Amino acid sequence: MRFTRPISIATLGALLTLSGCKEEQAPQEGFAFPPPQVAVLTVKAEDVPITNELPGRIAATRTAEVRPRASGIVVDRVFEQGSLVKEGDVLYRIDPAPFQVQVDSAEATLRRAEAVQAQAKNDTVRQEQLKKSNVASAQAYDDAIAKLAQADADVAIAQAGLATAKLNLEYTEVKAPISGRIGRALITEGALVSTNGTENLATIQQLDPVYADFTQSATDLIRLRKALKDGALMADNNSADVKLFLDDGSAYPHPGKLLFSEAAVDESTGQVTLRGEFPNPEGDLLPGMYVRVQVEQGVEKGAVLVPQQAVQRDASGSALVYVVSADNKAGPRPVHVGRAAGTRWVITDGLKDGEKIIVEGFQKVQPGGEVVPSEWDPNAVANAAKQGGEAKADEAKAGETKAGEAKADEAGKAEGGDAATTEQAK
Repeated sequence: MRFTRPISIATLGALLTLSGCKEEQAPQEGFAFPPPQVAVLTVKAEDVPITNELPGRIAATRTAEVRPRASGIVVDRVFEQGSLVKEGDVLYRIDPAPFQVQVDSAEATLRRAEAVQAQAKNDTVRQEQLKKSNVASAQAYDDAIAKLAQADADVAIAQAGLATAKLNLEYTEVKAPISGRIGRALITEGALVSTNGTENLATIQQLDPVYADFTQSATDLIRLRKALKDGALMADNNSADVKLFLDDGSAYPHPGKLLFSEAAVDESTGQVTLRGEFPNPEGDLLPGMYVRVQVEQGVEKGAVLVPQQAVQRDASGSALVYVVSADNKAGPRPVHVGRAAGTRWVITDGLKDGEKIIVEGFQKVQPGGEVVPSEWDPNAVANAAKQGGEAKADEAKAGETKAGEAKADEAGKAEGGDAATTEQAK
């Protein structure tokens, strides 16, 4: 005989509970989340300048070493170290006494030669008159002519000697060969200098304008030139314009121009040296300063650019973007990323003009799923931050106003209490 086991009350309650849960979950099985909202950007092909940022150093446009042109003792230093000097300004003075003596001696020699010349002229005139009267011989006349010629030569030699002595006396004042900023004095008063020595009295550098010497890989330079020749790039009228960035990353306010590139490659580095010229009216650029030079070397035609935040990476590190189709379905697409252009990447392969890509909202997107696209505003974050700052400022201002009113009320109550106390005392 078969007996049926009675069902306990606890088991019966559990079964009823499970049944109620199934009834509650049944209507929810057909529920679906709404399509996520994403910010999209329509890709447009455009001509993009090819700019390269290269390391460089500042160099003076003109550098002159001040050297003596007369030998002697330095008696005076005229210039102020580190100051601006003009061409022809006196920098040092060498003892002029020995050279003044040479000038006086040369002047005396010239006067003597001129006296001999005057006597020779008189003798020549006299011999010429005697010859006409058939009193003097032709030989005497010829001798007078020869003495006059010799006297003329002696006068010329004396004049040259005097000019040399005066020039050496002038060289006792050491003058600036160029205009610019002079450095420290390398000698002091009392030092003996010589025209045959190697000593440098000071250095003058012209710092407005200045040169920026920077280097570029010979491979990159050849590739750019080949692209220009093949028509992949086009030359820009402003391709010779260059910009400067200081070591701290700040931009130099004055643009420059590209002067030339060397025709030789450095054997040790494989780099080509280029030179740019920059105005330096404030004197901020000093020789030897490290800078970075941004130079335009062409324009890429029909380039596709996307914001850097739109490019994602898969598990293997390959770049991809999410493309939105015409029926608002989103899916990943692998792309090839080229160089950076500001805050955007140049996409060399994988995207076409007119396609829409997702810039914000990747976290909610399912491959092949439907999305609700809206145009991406690159200034949305900045505008939101600005509005938030203005709201905080308004709140702070309102708080200050309320605090002032509260203080005024407390002050009024205090004055009323004092008045009542005074009346009671009376």
